[in-house]
Amino acid sequence: MNILLTGGAGFIGRWVAKRLLDDGHDIWILDDLSNGRRENLDEFADHPGLRSFIEGDIKDEALLGDIFAVHHFDICYHLGASINVQDSIDDPRTTFNNDTIGTFYIMEQCRKHNVKAVFMSTCMVYDRCTDETGITEAHPTKPASPYAGAKIAAENMVLSYYYAYDLPVVVIRPFNTYGPFQKTGGEGGVVAIFIRNKLAGLDLNIYGEGTQTRDLLYVEDCARFVVEAGYSDRVNGQIVNAGLGRDISVNDLARLVVGEESCIKHVPHIHPQSEIQKLLCNYEKAKSLLGWEPAVSLEEGIARTEAWIKTSHLM
Repeated sequence: MNILLTGGAGFIGRWVAKRLLDDGHDIWILDDLSNGRRENLDEFADHPGLRSFIEGDIKDEALLGDIFAVHHFDICYHLGASINVQDSIDDPRTTFNNDTIGTFYIMEQCRKHNVKAVFMSTCMVYDRCTDETGITEAHPTKPASPYAGAKIAAENMVLSYYYAYDLPVVVIRPFNTYGPFQKTGGEGGVVAIFIRNKLAGLDLNIYGEGTQTRDLLYVEDCARFVVEAGYSDRVNGQIVNAGLGRDISVNDLARLVVGEESCIKHVPHIHPQSEIQKLLCNYEKAKSLLGWEPAVSLEEGIARTEAWIKTSHLM
């Protein structure tokens, strides 16, 4: 197939690109490099299936119009977005424009050219989990940050194209994803930051009490989920979760990464009003409709991520 991947130079996008190339598709990647890095794609520079890398903005309607008109895509995997919760609190306009308005421009091209859209949302749209059965797709949403609010707005718009135009779309909500190629600095995820600090001999700083829990999904499992959602007609018009199905407190995660507690410190939370105390994924819908379930345990995923950070000299 001919496939457009927005945000393909990003952390998850890079792994989605690899999966699509391994499956034999021709892909075009659109990324403005505000979050992604061109070097994430170096491995594929000579791959015949990577037809083009386009440095551009999803809000550039003329650019989108040209790309869609020329290449006759079968699927658009739309991962391009502003993804940082604190940035959305500090500057909600940028997040809304990228995540909601930018998604609208993508959807208009998909409608015009009858291209299936796979929209990457987030578990951050959910209210806290209240029991051990986990968060299903029917769980209440709560826009606790402008990031979550922008994603909820975009989700509803994407689904409206299914109902109004019979356009094949799916909204996917992966839980907290980690693994190789994730940034290890302030914009990175908690696993990557903890591992980097451990290797550098630095303290592991935990926001707040550290009792908040996260369901951590290894990136290759996430990429497999994203790609399969595009292949299947069974999820058209649906919202689908993906996660490990196991949550862990940030305190316990820090102990798992570092092995002892002397370097674990607690610091004031930067956005306590937008914290979700418990996140635990129920992925039964993905298992039922896609035959998907995670293959990599948290312990194995952390080991793989640490090995990658060591070899990449990101300490």
